[in-house]
Amino acid sequence: MVSKPILIIDPEAQKEIEKAIEWYEMAKVGLGFEFYSYLEGYFKTLRQNNAYFQIKRKPIFRELPLKRFPFVIIYEHNYEEIYMYSVFNTRKDPIKKRK
Repeated sequence: MVSKPILIIDPEAQKEIEKAIEWYEMAKVGLGFEFYSYLEGYFKTLRQNNAYFQIKRKPIFRELPLKRFPFVIIYEHNYEEIYMYSVFNTRKDPIKKRK
């Protein structure tokens, strides 16, 4: 049986997630939790399906856009781990995108 890769979230990506949750929660009670639950679904997709989304930047940075919220997950993926560099708000200046 093939083991699922572990998901490692960069501390800066964790801060981006927390800021987004806080912003959505201030906009509407419960929306921050909804955002996090939605994001968790994408994390599961990455791990369970061993999905390899499009390489956007070299060497092997991949991007997975969220459909419901204006964010993109920037990550690297190998057989053993998925390293998440950023959960980037696409409404921000793309020059500020990490990595």
